[in-house]
Amino acid sequence: MPDSPPLRPKSAIPPHMTNGPSPLSISTEQRNKKERESLYSSIESTNRGRHVVNFDPPESYFATPSSSAPLNGRERQELHRRIHSGSESEGHENGVAVRTPLATSRAQSPYTQHPTIDFDGLSWPSIGTRNRKEATEEEKEATLTKLTGAVRTILECVGEDPDREGLLMTPDRYAKALLFFTKGYEENLRDIVNGAVFHEDHDELVIVKDIEIFSLCEHHLVPFTGKMHIGYIPNRRVIGLSKLARIAEMFSRRLQVQERLTKQVALALSEMLQPQGVAVVVESSHLCMVMRGVQKTGAMTTTSCMLGCMRSRAKTREEFLNLINRR
Repeated sequence: MPDSPPLRPKSAIPPHMTNGPSPLSISTEQRNKKERESLYSSIESTNRGRHVVNFDPPESYFATPSSSAPLNGRERQELHRRIHSGSESEGHENGVAVRTPLATSRAQSPYTQHPTIDFDGLSWPSIGTRNRKEATEEEKEATLTKLTGAVRTILECVGEDPDREGLLMTPDRYAKALLFFTKGYEENLRDIVNGAVFHEDHDELVIVKDIEIFSLCEHHLVPFTGKMHIGYIPNRRVIGLSKLARIAEMFSRRLQVQERLTKQVALALSEMLQPQGVAVVVESSHLCMVMRGVQKTGAMTTTSCMLGCMRSRAKTREEFLNLINRR
């Protein structure tokens, strides 16, 4: 019987190192494309009847509504009711488990229940927002009168006399001030950007930091103030620098929570510019923590939203954070 050849020891080198690149390795371009598709699918799967914006056509950055006939007030309220009834609650719906943000993996984030840019260009309006934006002068005057009466009722409820000299004009003044504090509901991205998106061969960080923001906490209607830092890496599209501050102003001049404000600005830039990456950091002090409740005057809240390569590349993210912290 012929001698069998001696057994050769099994190589400790993984096969993919001797037979080409690892099947798990993908290029940066493929990874960014996959992440962008995941972001858009997350927005699309949660928009519940809204239309996804297409920024590719050169004639317009905003998609038009599917129907040419505008909705009246009752139809808009019915649409809002169908979109939001029962679907905002987490847990179970009709006996079926509902996918919540905590059940969403990091790779599928950012999770959002409200697309940044709505089908009518109002950037996720609440019910009544469009009515306010398109109100006539008579309707605006009626709204101001109604709000003034509500402020007068508040003064009476806290034990004051609205007819005394110091408070005589306060209801009217505060009503006008509140409408100014929330003027972001009357603005949209189409008007703010106003075509100021340009093609430019630049692929390094663009950062505008220390943008002052003033907003109202939607839980207590008291202010929170701070600074927003915005950075992005262009993908052949850049936006006018002042537009970054205007976008931050538009979203902050609404009833907000800081977490949503941060994500709305980041998603707006991602949808408009389709950059390689976007990063937004907000640092603010909330008077609902300072003047009431826990009353911690030195507490600061920091939130961030990273998209694209800002999320996938630690070095790029670190460069952005180092630059915004440099004084």
